Amino acid sequence: MTTTLSEALLTLKNAAEYEKVLRDLLTPQEIRVMEERWRIAQMLDQGEKSYREIAAETGASVTTVGRVARFLRDEPYQGYRMLLDRTAKQTGKKAKK
Repeated sequence: MTTTLSEALLTLKNAAEYEKVLRDLLTPQEIRVMEERWRIAQMLDQGEKSYREIAAETGASVTTVGRVARFLRDEPYQGYRMLLDRTAKQTGKKAKK
């Protein structure tokens, strides 16, 4: 039986291990894009800035900010929401919904 990537990732124990695996799996540019989208999701969740302000601050396009917003708000996967809620719980901060 073949282990899926998702199953393999579940075996990682900490952030350092995740970072090692991501550096093997992804190019530096792909890592930057993922980090950029995560930062955009955090800023959107805070609700304090416009798409244009977020784009200017992160260096992303307004289109990318809109895409992250759509996935955060409308898409059924809710991966961003899950991560925002869980990281807020860990840090004791309340994520917005």
